[in-house]
Amino acid sequence: MTMQAVVLKGGQVVDPAQGINGVVDVRIDERGRVAAVGADLPLDGAAPVEVPPGFVVCPGFIDMHVHFREPGQEHKETIASGVASAVAGGFTAAACMPNTDPVNDHVGVTEEIVRKAADAELARVYPIGAVSVGSQGERMTEIRALREAGCVGISDDGHPVADALLMRRALEYVSMFGMPVINHCEEPSLAAGCVVHEGYRATALGLRGQPGETESIMVERDVSLSGLTGGAVHVAHMSAGESLRAVRSGKERGIAVTCEVTPHHFILTDEDLRYDTNFKMNPPLRAAADRDAMLEGLADGSIDAIATDHAPHHADEKAVEFDRAPFGIIGLETAVSLSLDRLVHRDVLSMRRLVELYAPNPARILGVEGGTLKPGAAADITILAPDTEVEVAADRFRSRARNTPFDGWRLRGAVAATVVGGRVVYINETVPGAAALAWPAR
Repeated sequence: MTMQAVVLKGGQVVDPAQGINGVVDVRIDERGRVAAVGADLPLDGAAPVEVPPGFVVCPGFIDMHVHFREPGQEHKETIASGVASAVAGGFTAAACMPNTDPVNDHVGVTEEIVRKAADAELARVYPIGAVSVGSQGERMTEIRALREAGCVGISDDGHPVADALLMRRALEYVSMFGMPVINHCEEPSLAAGCVVHEGYRATALGLRGQPGETESIMVERDVSLSGLTGGAVHVAHMSAGESLRAVRSGKERGIAVTCEVTPHHFILTDEDLRYDTNFKMNPPLRAAADRDAMLEGLADGSIDAIATDHAPHHADEKAVEFDRAPFGIIGLETAVSLSLDRLVHRDVLSMRRLVELYAPNPARILGVEGGTLKPGAAADITILAPDTEVEVAADRFRSRARNTPFDGWRLRGAVAATVVGGRVVYINETVPGAAALAWPAR
């Protein structure tokens, strides 16, 4: 599709991959790719688009951990509603986990996800294939076939890969294809029957708790197996301080280990728990010391990415007793504002570091295009209004789900616009000045 060439003028461009952090222009060509980045770029027939003062222009954000539920659980979310939620949250791409129904353990499922994402014409979708058939932890999937069908990683997310030999073989195979094994790190016998973190709050509420070692034991194992095989392992939704120590140790030894953390794990703690199933997630909300360790890891570079673990559920499924409710919360439409408010505006992270966690690092880990505004790259762009105050309103989400503990929170920092392949796919009409960014396609 041919588009109108445009020049984004006067924005604060933050592109860690190029070392850019300043007011420069970005030219997008008729093919929807970045043509040039620099000061005072000539128009040469392109349409000028004035970026409002204070807005930040970034490489498109990538959420490397979402659950879009389709096929099989469309009452929770569809690929179409999922990508609509993604672009509203500032994400130009998302990697969707395989715990669908049927599980994405076969090329037919992968191809259907790719097709439906293309039909939606919003965010890019990168499928994650299953490690084992049916995510049952027994027989390994046809990893090469999944890769050729479009999968960029493998995971049994929702289920840990408990069998060490299966994990070893999976790591050996992915080392041939340049993609990671993404593991939900959890020692099953320690986690059995547990719904929250083990501690005073769990006892006070009468809920069964698991210690942080439930996670860190498995992280230690996976780091060791990565070192043994050379295969890349990625720790999903890390929550425990001991897990971070294991990751740091692996990195210091040159092992191919990376990790992500979610906003709810770097903001909330088990002290926030109540009989509200929107606070039930897996891994559970940990102790304040674990939360503080996640903040430290984000700041010092030990943590590689922020991901949402967007886990939509129907309201009826969450409106039951705490023990019976499913784990998980949604996050696509809250993550960026939470990150700006709690990390950037509280001087935990610089804007450059935040962009690094959301753009180039996820692209590198998954081996996908994106994460930079270098000339020739796809014009996937996230435009932020860091000083705009917003109120989280779950009833206005584009997701089909409403299961968030952040409903009603007032935050400083908003997504102004999202651009995919040079095409504006989302404008936040509540942000003053954002409407000026809605350039037309030719």
